[in-house]
Amino acid sequence: MKAVVCHSPGELVVEDRPAPGTPPAGWALVAVSHVGICGTDYHIFEGKHPFLAYPRIMGHEVSGTIVETGDGVELAVGEPVVINPYLSCGHCIACRHGKPNCCVRIEVLGVHRDGAMCERILMPARNLYPANGLSLADAAAVEFLAIGAHAVRRARADTGARTLVIGAGPIGLGTAIFARIASLDVTLLDMSSERLAFAANELGFPTLDGSRGAVPDLVKEATMGEGFDLVFDATGNTQSVQSAFAHVAHGGTLVLVSVVKDDIVFSDPEFHKREMTLIGSRNALRADFDHVAASIRNGAVPLAKLVTHRTSLADTPRDLARWAHEKSGLIKAVIEVGS
Repeated sequence: MKAVVCHSPGELVVEDRPAPGTPPAGWALVAVSHVGICGTDYHIFEGKHPFLAYPRIMGHEVSGTIVETGDGVELAVGEPVVINPYLSCGHCIACRHGKPNCCVRIEVLGVHRDGAMCERILMPARNLYPANGLSLADAAAVEFLAIGAHAVRRARADTGARTLVIGAGPIGLGTAIFARIASLDVTLLDMSSERLAFAANELGFPTLDGSRGAVPDLVKEATMGEGFDLVFDATGNTQSVQSAFAHVAHGGTLVLVSVVKDDIVFSDPEFHKREMTLIGSRNALRADFDHVAASIRNGAVPLAKLVTHRTSLADTPRDLARWAHEKSGLIKAVIEVGS
């Protein structure tokens, strides 16, 4: 089969790889249809991922069609599916508590093991969710949107809560969309005027432009000095995460959607006097995938506006390398692998 392989930072090629064999019991062979390109993929290409062994086939935002099943699999051959790329052990404390998204031994496609920028992939059947009427192109967007949907569900915010989403990239926009679906009062903050213009003009969000003034002053002005009831940080930037504590109102909540590799330092007196709640959000659960799929089907997600770039498997090395540096106009890029 054809596969896009990152042999080392900056070296991305299409090459022939052995096709997967017959699926064992409980597994299925999937013909890959569409793969979203994630910020993680750009980081792997650029050599910025701290825990990755090369060579690696990237890709974890995936849709496809069942072509063969192992014993005990109830999914039918020909079934269109969304792939959950988080492979959990099923036995650790997190899995036993119904949280396979933060499994102690989790493996993520395209990061800890080879992913789906290829023509065929073997997957545990429990990680395959029927698309149930979604097109295969739309089904490939479910995973990245589920990250934000999971973060919003973790927050358990009251209807109408004054909400700030920091970071207007794909994850931040997805978080903002699902915060709005949850009837929260959402504002987006970013340092990019271009991304904020997209969020305002195409998606209808109020925005704060961090490049045009001191962010603490912008937050105070937007909230009459009170801060936001709920703040999501989706930037992946250490300084932004540390600054976000100050944007939270007394009695409010900060949700860390993105992850940084540095230590986070904050003022304990400021944290305590607010009686602030701090929540970490990682990956997503089946309930989040289902919520996203239903929201796409009912038209609540403006997916056609979010997917701005497309490419083929053959052109991925050229285009991914270019998009890693040319971000203007780019929200979400998708690889069309098969029909």
